[in-house]
Amino acid sequence: MTEQNQVADQQTAQPTFDMRRVYLKDASLEIPNAPEVFLEVNEPKVHIEVSIENQVLGNDAYDVTVSVTATATVEEKTFFLVEAKQAGVFEMAHIPEEQLEKILNIVCPSMLFPYLRANVSDLLTRATLPPLYLAEINFEQLYQAQLEQAHATKQ
Repeated sequence: MTEQNQVADQQTAQPTFDMRRVYLKDASLEIPNAPEVFLEVNEPKVHIEVSIENQVLGNDAYDVTVSVTATATVEEKTFFLVEAKQAGVFEMAHIPEEQLEKILNIVCPSMLFPYLRANVSDLLTRATLPPLYLAEINFEQLYQAQLEQAHATKQ
């Protein structure tokens, strides 16, 4: 009878999702060619890379991290290099496995990205550099592209 109650409890358990904490895991700014690079008159070219990582913490808790690396160059010289990792602890229970992967790679990063954008812009502004406003990212499209790439490499 106890086994039947446990099965019934599992069947009636509702999925839960909660963001427990948002935190800046890491941030750095380098201006390797200062102060000479400040005298350049040309606009810098900016290259941006974004990645997502997640790990299971246990007890239905997950740590999700969105990382960005932005490198600005002016005439082959590095103007600045900014790296930041925005993370969050999410609690999720009773979510089917196929949905869990999408939540970890689409929903959670979408919730963290505004914090990351603000932190990167603030870091640059505090260093008296022009702010860098990261464009919105469609994390669903990014996730689908990663799945397609993984599928292509398997074949």
